[in-house]
Amino acid sequence: MVLKMSESAKPYFAMVCLQFGYAGMNLVTKVVLDGGMSHFVLVAYRNAFATAAIAPFALLSERKVRPKMTFPIFIQIFVLALLGPVIDQNLYYAGLRLTSPTFAGAATSIVPALTFIISIISRMEKVELRKVRFQAKVVGTLVIVVGAMLMILFNSPLINFLRSHLIRQASSSAGEDYLKATVFLLIASFSWASFFVLQAATLRRYSSHLSLSMMVCFMGTLQSTALGFVMEPNLSAWNIAFDMNLLASAYAGIMSSSIAYYVQGMMTKQKSAVFVTSFNPLIVIIVSIISFLILGQRLYLGGVLGMVILMVGVCAVLWGKKGDEEENSEDKFVEVIKCCKDCGNNSLSMPRIDEEVDVEMQSTKKDKMVVNLL
Repeated sequence: MVLKMSESAKPYFAMVCLQFGYAGMNLVTKVVLDGGMSHFVLVAYRNAFATAAIAPFALLSERKVRPKMTFPIFIQIFVLALLGPVIDQNLYYAGLRLTSPTFAGAATSIVPALTFIISIISRMEKVELRKVRFQAKVVGTLVIVVGAMLMILFNSPLINFLRSHLIRQASSSAGEDYLKATVFLLIASFSWASFFVLQAATLRRYSSHLSLSMMVCFMGTLQSTALGFVMEPNLSAWNIAFDMNLLASAYAGIMSSSIAYYVQGMMTKQKSAVFVTSFNPLIVIIVSIISFLILGQRLYLGGVLGMVILMVGVCAVLWGKKGDEEENSEDKFVEVIKCCKDCGNNSLSMPRIDEEVDVEMQSTKKDKMVVNLL
């Protein structure tokens, strides 16, 4: 029983650990972005480190089981690299530069809601309004959105910025930066949610998730490097030494790209895209606690209330997904029973039993004859 419980808890434990990695990435990259590093350069180096870290494992471990590359799969990998490493990471870092790790994590907490909506539109999630588990996922998604909005409003000067516009007062530049960052982060969240849904669809046709993660990182390196040279043509911006810039690039590439893509792909294959993104709101909670305990930042009542609401929403969505898994396992069990019944009624399998009975009867007759002779 203990072994079964530990096996069932592994996906949850892996996803929670992954959120700690993302939280650390937010804090480290915020330091280098404030130090003047271009986010275009950071994204390019991040994906280069990710490719170098994951390529040896993918090339060696999946060399015999890697599916054949086709043109439709190549197009999907190209789009995955565009959605994740290029659009999401660049816009996320742009928003992070203008705000704070807590605000960026709060704004991207809507990723589970967007993933759930996109999954329903693409028919990867069943719409069953009468079932409690589906209702729990819908309610949990709405609760996550409410918690994210509370975290956004109480961790930024957006309220004062909107109030100043309503009463026609001079607005602060910080409010304008936060409003611009909100737009960047919302677009990044939509791109990240689309990435998860497309990744789940691609894994159905290309089952080697480690090789898929490697190719997404490699394609993302090419795309982000091309974009970086267009946006940052000055070669001095690409200079990197053994400093915090190198540490941030390596950490983000190895932890938040190569390992994250592998774990998320594996969990998406086993569970679903909605399950994977349901843990995303934990990032802002972890960042808020670290900022309060280590960096000495203040925690406001609205922010704490938002974190509690986020946790309630996450638990509701995960409970609904757990119901999906139990129902799917029951359906598979029923199919196995039906299959066994069909095999039992199959006339082709009966002669084998009769032959065995005939052999046993013949052997007993021979034994009786030998006894009589003796």
